[in-house]
Amino acid sequence: MNELSKELYAQVLPALESKKNEFNFYGYAEISEEALWDYFVVKKWRKKDVSTMHAYEMIADVFALTPAQFMTHTQTEAQRNSKEYPELSDEERALLFSPKKVD
Repeated sequence: MNELSKELYAQVLPALESKKNEFNFYGYAEISEEALWDYFVVKKWRKKDVSTMHAYEMIADVFALTPAQFMTHTQTEAQRNSKEYPELSDEERALLFSPKKVD
């Protein structure tokens, strides 16, 4: 994490802790604040310049996250990075797991 990311992470950490506790309450015990942060950086905010986002925007996104959204992302990433299907090339795997473009 670069210096800016560390600062933003520290600002959003209380919301991440709250979301982690909520997920734990619903039985998702293995979720960490870092995993939630990675979800937002990699998935939710991937097309945004995080350095220009306001803390309230980030916190609203954290509180809006559902367990289903997070778990779907986690499972998709695990499958994408899996070597379980050796018959698929990296190109085929990327095509299989890439988002569909709507014209």
